[in-house]
Amino acid sequence: MQTAIYRYRDQQFIPHVISEPVQEDKAQLVLCFGAKNEIASSGLYGRLKNRFPAAIIACCSTSGEICHTEVIEDSITLTVIQFDDTSLKSHAVNIANFKNSYDAGEALIRKFEPGDISYVLVLSDGSRVNGSELVRGMNEVSENRLLITGGLAGDGNNFQSTLVGLNDNPGEGVIAAIGFYGKKLQVTHGSRGGWDVFGLEKTVTRSTGNVLFEIDNYSSLALYKQYLGPEAEYLPGSALMFPLSVRLPGHKESVVRTILSIDEKTGSMIFAGDIPQGSRIRFMRANFDKLTNAASEAANYSKQFGSKPPVFALLISCVGRKLVLQSRTEEEVEAVDEVFGCKTILSGFYSYGEISPIAAGEGCQLHNQTMTITAFYEN
Repeated sequence: MQTAIYRYRDQQFIPHVISEPVQEDKAQLVLCFGAKNEIASSGLYGRLKNRFPAAIIACCSTSGEICHTEVIEDSITLTVIQFDDTSLKSHAVNIANFKNSYDAGEALIRKFEPGDISYVLVLSDGSRVNGSELVRGMNEVSENRLLITGGLAGDGNNFQSTLVGLNDNPGEGVIAAIGFYGKKLQVTHGSRGGWDVFGLEKTVTRSTGNVLFEIDNYSSLALYKQYLGPEAEYLPGSALMFPLSVRLPGHKESVVRTILSIDEKTGSMIFAGDIPQGSRIRFMRANFDKLTNAASEAANYSKQFGSKPPVFALLISCVGRKLVLQSRTEEEVEAVDEVFGCKTILSGFYSYGEISPIAAGEGCQLHNQTMTITAFYEN
């Protein structure tokens, strides 16, 4: 397995110094992450296909790009991979062709032949797709036995529209998936948040999808404002500093949910993922050091083969973390690099949601406000 990362600027492919030698005409996978206006530029996909003619090419808009240990914006980064004994197949669907995101997730995974498939990478539209329903549909088909990780595309701090493309020009509503086949590929994962939890655990008593109305039979917004104190004045912006820890019904571990907006009239809060009725929730607040430490924990969890570092690690972190960490954002990427002994090629992006199992052997979940890592080894 050989991996190279590039900055793409002024129609030039600039390799990073850590890149390994890749035969560009034989590369099997190109992951293109970039600002929405950059990846939408005319002719980009054609130039990528001309440079890497045999590769599956997946493009995804972002809220920031990770190029090894750098976090950059308004750019395009490329990850190019040539495997030794692993084959790839890819499929895509568009949410416009389905009644809901659950059906789209089911249809997408059904397209893959089971065989010796070991892993699926999913890059989804981040504005039109309900990530919670998407993963639920994918898990239904895979029966929670197939490792699926990935993320939802971003649009900077605009939260308007996102773009994804698979072997085509990127567009809205696209959900792309790449299946990895072979017995020599080993893929591990880790996802951690690092937020401080405070207050007693409470129960969601009324919700619809991603809209939370009542907690312990009280207005969710009124209760949330009470916990925020003076910070409530700055809602919904201040909500990025105070996400919720949510334990979904039937699950032991918790996921993090980011608040997107509030509705004063109904006393409700709208989240970047579903919060089913009966979920157990606790309030959370930002802790800068813990956010960075959580990135280290995610890397350690994904490092499951002794002291051997992965060849390549895909990092998908939440835009909310980037907005909180600001000038310290690169610290979480550097923390991952340190865990891997500065020997692993890192690439990825800041997203509107992360997809990963909470623990090994489980189905994937939608996460917010986490650093999610997928590590690749090929023996």
